[in-house]
Amino acid sequence: MNKNLRLRQTTLAVASLAAVLSAATPDLARAADQAKTKAAGTYVTGDFHNHTTCSDGTLSVKKLVDKAAGSSLGAGNLDWFVQADHGGSSTRNCTLSEDPFTPVEPALGLSNSATGPYPPATYPGGGQPASTGKGPNQTWESSLPNGRADILGDGTATPKAMWRWQEIQSFQYAILEAEGRTRSKPIWIGVEQNAPGHEHVSTTVLTGQLPWPKTGAGNANLQAQYEYCFDRSDSDTSRGATNLWDCSVQGSINNNANVDGTAKKITGNNSSSTANLGHLKTVEGIRWMSEKAPTGSYFVPAHLERAGVYNPTGSNGFNIEHLRNFNNAGPRIAFGFESMPGHGADTNRGSYSTSAVGGGTFGGTGVYAAEVGGVWDALLGEGRNWWFFASSDYHNRGSFGPDQRETNADFFPGEYTRDHVMVRKGSNSLSAEGIIDGLRSGNSFVANGQLIDRLSFTVCAANPGLPRVANKALLEKAAAAAVAKNSEVRIDGCATMGEKLIIRPGADVIVTIAVRDPVGTNNSPYSFANPSLKQINVTQPLNAPVLDHVDLINGNVTGYVDPANLASYAGAWTANKGTPAAVNASTKVAKVFDKTGWTAAADGTLTMSYRVSGVKASQYFRLRGTNLPANVPYETDANGNPVKDFDSAGNIACSDAACPAHMALAVAGNKAGLTVGAKVSSNDVAAWADLWFYSNPVFVEVVNSVKVAGVK
Repeated sequence: MNKNLRLRQTTLAVASLAAVLSAATPDLARAADQAKTKAAGTYVTGDFHNHTTCSDGTLSVKKLVDKAAGSSLGAGNLDWFVQADHGGSSTRNCTLSEDPFTPVEPALGLSNSATGPYPPATYPGGGQPASTGKGPNQTWESSLPNGRADILGDGTATPKAMWRWQEIQSFQYAILEAEGRTRSKPIWIGVEQNAPGHEHVSTTVLTGQLPWPKTGAGNANLQAQYEYCFDRSDSDTSRGATNLWDCSVQGSINNNANVDGTAKKITGNNSSSTANLGHLKTVEGIRWMSEKAPTGSYFVPAHLERAGVYNPTGSNGFNIEHLRNFNNAGPRIAFGFESMPGHGADTNRGSYSTSAVGGGTFGGTGVYAAEVGGVWDALLGEGRNWWFFASSDYHNRGSFGPDQRETNADFFPGEYTRDHVMVRKGSNSLSAEGIIDGLRSGNSFVANGQLIDRLSFTVCAANPGLPRVANKALLEKAAAAAVAKNSEVRIDGCATMGEKLIIRPGADVIVTIAVRDPVGTNNSPYSFANPSLKQINVTQPLNAPVLDHVDLINGNVTGYVDPANLASYAGAWTANKGTPAAVNASTKVAKVFDKTGWTAAADGTLTMSYRVSGVKASQYFRLRGTNLPANVPYETDANGNPVKDFDSAGNIACSDAACPAHMALAVAGNKAGLTVGAKVSSNDVAAWADLWFYSNPVFVEVVNSVKVAGVK
């Protein structure tokens, strides 16, 4: 091929790109969905795990929605929002709003102090106390027209607690429906389920709800029924009073064996006499969702390492076999986990203690996803549709009020952590159904601290009719164009996140990545130098992080594990990877991209690619990236992996004059030799200093090799 022809090929317009790259794909490769069959879509941001005073949160429904979906300084400005309190019962009326409060925004910059230039909130962090007769801390008993008589709940205590299902059905849903329509955003209700036999799960049952852009009066009856039937903290046996609910699942063996005849639900849990009964009930709930709302439900275990390993006689965490059981019972319902927990500014990041699986978080992510070759990779190595998500898990700001920018507990939804989800809405408005479809598809990624805000990630079959430089240039151009539109590459013979590419044995594939490291500042109120990077003489403002590198992670797919093969199917995670069931030994970091290996554009778009020649085995690729290089003391190891966040606690100085007063202080014997009593990076400063993003995987299925059965 002559030089001029090669140059013409590398400068082809994106409009003709699909035809060029797809020329040989009928015999070479195919994705499950051809580009022309997929509706147009865009990535949108949201959060589905957070709390109000209707459980253990501190804000009203309206205030939390405003912090999540509003556009004021520090608010998340999310495109969609699911409000999800715990199941069980509660005494406080979260439908009552706080006193109005408008912060005085400074003309220049932001203060790092708790008092200025913003005035302190006119009400405590938890809203107006009940004694004032105002706000969301007022009880249901004191605020409903008929007091106790209006509350369906345990009537022995004072104040009387209302069952969560009544709060959902009769009070909260209507407010969320109205808030969404006022803001022209899909906003609806879910539940953070206290899962029988386990800890917590983010759930929703959308059927019946009519969030914007729908009109009419919707209801959350099915969501309320799910809470009654399957939350271990709901001990109500009334069948939802006049609802007369029956929790049975058609054809289930539990309909006679384990269901309480009065409550019409399984009322037991894991115990010494009923080992694993709670887990059975949780799986039954997934089957119930599949029957009642097969396309309008999700079941996503939350902060699943936090409570430790699974206990068959208690309600603790999740081992890998439970995640497999969930996915087997409802692959379109149970399709992922929140291994990147909320509570990012907590003293113990993620609220993980040393008793958590893995002994804490790693760069803010639990060990199930943070460890290369660990639990998540074991699930992906089966070819399962099991996706990575994150959430705020907002409860409160710790010692700060809700209108202050500092926090030593939680970040607001969207303030720090965002789920970016592809929603194929075509020419229609964004819808809740489309968002759940997007979550289910796996075409999504998570980023903390606005480290990146756009991503294009594809695996394409190399066109043998083009030289390598042309393949690379055309695909990188397509990726950059997709990032510019906040959309995806739409080329036959290419697959993106949550999809699989089918190729002939021995074909070459090209992994192409484009991310946008946004220009400007993020939501951090701090502009002083990142304390973690300051250790290695890098000066980078906390509110202006820079992506340091991207890891391309690759592992083989060997097929579904037979549940009867317990050695390969079940077992708790161990630090030395001693449980074969929770390991994918083939997984590795295949390529590290940094400024020497990507092309940077003025708008912050970084484009890169990697060719894999002669592919013979079915496999997958996934991404992670961070603002920290390898070998940052107490943050990353020599290979760039995040180290345990407990290792950094108390060992990184926060020596800038602007370092806020709420930082922890160095103690005697700290590993870094810091002066006792000196400020150390902690709470929100530590979180803003240590940022990561994670993508969901792209699969490659080789003809006559292992079939990637779980992915479309």
